[in-house]
Amino acid sequence: MAKHFPSMEPTHREFISRQRIFFTASAARTGRVNVSPKDSAALRVLSPNQVVYLDMTGSGNETAAHLLADGRLTLMFCAFEGAPLILRLYGRGRVLARGSAEYGELLGTEFGNEERPGTRQMFVLDVESVQTSCGYGVPLFDYVEDRDTLTRWAAAKGDVGLREYWHAKNMASIDGFPTGLVDSESPVS
Repeated sequence: MAKHFPSMEPTHREFISRQRIFFTASAARTGRVNVSPKDSAALRVLSPNQVVYLDMTGSGNETAAHLLADGRLTLMFCAFEGAPLILRLYGRGRVLARGSAEYGELLGTEFGNEERPGTRQMFVLDVESVQTSCGYGVPLFDYVEDRDTLTRWAAAKGDVGLREYWHAKNMASIDGFPTGLVDSESPVS
């Protein structure tokens, strides 16, 4: 039932645009595999073979560490309403540091120069292949509303508090891999 594609087709892009959540999966050659849920409002499809998303401050920074160590990244989207479908984007990811030229350009062109409080970095996925599968086993869920807890928490921390948090919690992965997050001099939104 799975189908493979070399890039995102228009129907894939349209499906992605309707989703409220997606999941990331990453790993280094050794250590744990990380899977994280993400808010689809932070994701943009740049081309049939590239996506970017704004990464929010979290309790860890596993994806950044894994991308520096290995580069593999998978994004998964599931239909929780309507017709069943699972869509995976496989490829190589990279971190765009806040304050870098490419970060600034994408922030302007794709996100209207707006960062939510707590935005930490961006991740770009260069898509090498796309897979769709039936999704028959994915349950149906009704969307209620977005949570604003993370945004309120980050706003309450402020610039200095977020930098301190990054240095305390986001500089290395659970397995001790560096995350490359050394953006302590750039402003925090």
